[in-house]
Amino acid sequence: NEQMPLLHNSMKEALRLCPPLILLIRQALKDVKVHAAGKDYTIPEGDMVLISPSVGMRIPEVFAKPDEFDPDRFGPGREEDKSSPFAYMGFGGGMHSCMGQNFAFVQVKTILSVLFREFELEMVSKTMPEIDYEAMVVGPKGNCRVKYSRRKRS
Repeated sequence: NEQMPLLHNSMKEALRLCPPLILLIRQALKDVKVHAAGKDYTIPEGDMVLISPSVGMRIPEVFAKPDEFDPDRFGPGREEDKSSPFAYMGFGGGMHSCMGQNFAFVQVKTILSVLFREFELEMVSKTMPEIDYEAMVVGPKGNCRVKYSRRKRS
């Protein structure tokens, strides 16, 4: 993150806009008081709580212009992901968040760094593919085609 902040924040932003899981399900282990939209609620012990990262990470009160790709929203001075607990759920949250998220960031940053260093990339399609919300793990509907050519070495 400190060595490649733009790449790191771009990955977080991609996960914010297209989180891989449609729904996170938890059971309240005790009564939980919640204050939302100016009202107080209590989630009773034993109730199931369903959270949609796809919806939660596009709340305009949390993320400015939530439908726009803006990796700077995670940068110093803005840090919109820290505006409220669990605002960002790209890897889940709390005690059930993905244990491998740091490894995932390092692994993907390594692969992308090599690709960006060695190749020129160009998107073939005019638009991004639709999101397939019917799959168990969310991904693109159809193909996401990219043209690449090896960079010339000097």
